[in-house]
Parts: sequence; structure tokens; C-alpha cells
Amino acid sequence: MKILIIDGQGGRMGKTLVELLKEQAPEQELIAIGTNTMATAAMLKAGADYGATGENPVVYNAADADLIAGPIGIIAANSLLGEITPAMANAVSGSRAHKVLIPVTRCNLTVAGVSDMNLNEYVRRAAEIILDMRKKY
Repeated sequence: MKILIIDGQGGRMGKTLVELLKEQAPEQELIAIGTNTMATAAMLKAGADYGATGENPVVYNAADADLIAGPIGIIAANSLLGEITPAMANAVSGSRAHKVLIPVTRCNLTVAGVSDMNLNEYVRRAAEIILDMRKKY
């Protein structure tokens, strides 16, 4: 199963997600793609198996990923303070991969019906969903 974790800014969300997944499924390869080098470095330090930075790695890897996880902004052009390019958003949203999107309001997106949790609770829930999905493959 090809799992991509995409994050930007300082990579804190992606770092935490990598740690949680590696804790429960150390054998699962994780590909960390940061929108900047700081985000990529944080996810690699957390235990991601591979890492890359920028638009082309997102576009290339989204094409054959089985699962893509990250903040909800990875499907919206110019979100994450402009770090998500239109090509990145198009590649992620158009990918056949299942997406596990973590709701964050800093992307100017609000999902109606989402319960009010802090970021750590959302990231933990995302990890649980990903680990459950691995059982289907």
C-alpha cells in the first residue's frame, strides 16, 4: 500500500501522523512530501521512509498512491498560506487514492458536521482511519 503524507508550514501535523503510524505499523512504508524543506525534514525525522519536497513530488506520487493524508488544504489551490499550488491541489484531488483529510481552519475551509477537537485529536483519528484502511488491502 502506497501511503503519502503531505504537509506544509513546519510539518508538525505530518510529523505527528508519521510518528503515530510508525508506532502502530513500523513495517508500513511512508512517503513524506513537504511543501517546503522544513516540513519534509520534520516528517523524515519522525520516521518517514522517503521524503521529497515541492510540487513535482506531489504530482508524481499522487498519481499511483493508494492513500493520501494531510491537512484538508492539500485539495485546495493556494491554501496553507499559498504553499499548495493549483497543480498540487489538482493532483491530490484528482488522484484515485483514498484521502484522509485533517480539518484545519487555517486553510479557510470548514467542514460542516465535524466535531470540535484539537489538532492532536484529529491527527490521532486520522492515524486510526489509516491503520484500519490498511486491513482492507
